[in-house]
Amino acid sequence: MSQVRSALFYVWLFAVIAVMAVVCAPCLLMPRRALTAGQRVWAALVLGGLRVICGVRVEARGLEHRPAGPGLIAAKHQSMLDGIAPFAFLRDPSFVLKKELLANPVYGAYGRKAELVSLDRDGGAAALKALITEVRDRLGKRRPVIIFPEGTRRPPGGEPDYKPGVAGLYRELDGPVVPMATNSGLRWPAKGWVMRPGTAVYEFLPPIAPGLKRGAFMAELQSRVETASEALRMEGEARG
Repeated sequence: MSQVRSALFYVWLFAVIAVMAVVCAPCLLMPRRALTAGQRVWAALVLGGLRVICGVRVEARGLEHRPAGPGLIAAKHQSMLDGIAPFAFLRDPSFVLKKELLANPVYGAYGRKAELVSLDRDGGAAALKALITEVRDRLGKRRPVIIFPEGTRRPPGGEPDYKPGVAGLYRELDGPVVPMATNSGLRWPAKGWVMRPGTAVYEFLPPIAPGLKRGAFMAELQSRVETASEALRMEGEARG
């Protein structure tokens, strides 16, 4: 039954993507705010289909810690859901993503219009400088920015692999970083296609204040995110 429901959800997902790509096409010629409204509708349709078809709900915790306006969020990345769910509990978020994703003609057009932040993972110091410039621009527009410090999806309980780019942002922006944990991979796995009914939880953790040395910051970020994500994993597995 899970396979059938998952297959039906993917039909729904791709149908929503296709329809919204057509409906929102005029937004590419309009101010970005027009596309922002379309993003919220798209996310609501995808999350609604996930809930109704597959029995997967999204829950946000620790909302008192989320940025009220601009802010940098360093998030655990386990699932494709991580690029969709934040639209349900954050106002106008931007995401840091690898530049290869913007090479797709359709996704790239919408991604650039949405002012997603492109990262060249092989670009060295120049790429970090460009990343800092773009993130500072988004924060200046009163938007929260989500970065996945591991750079790619990791399975629940998997060995963490935090990259140093987030430390560069933390140092140069000289502001707090809000860690965010999740167990989303239990419901929408990074590998495989079968959804598992239950609740995907996103938990905002207390912000890390500016001023830490690079090593101390990275250790603190990883400790907080991994500890909370592991607790969410155990909770989710206990609930089934």
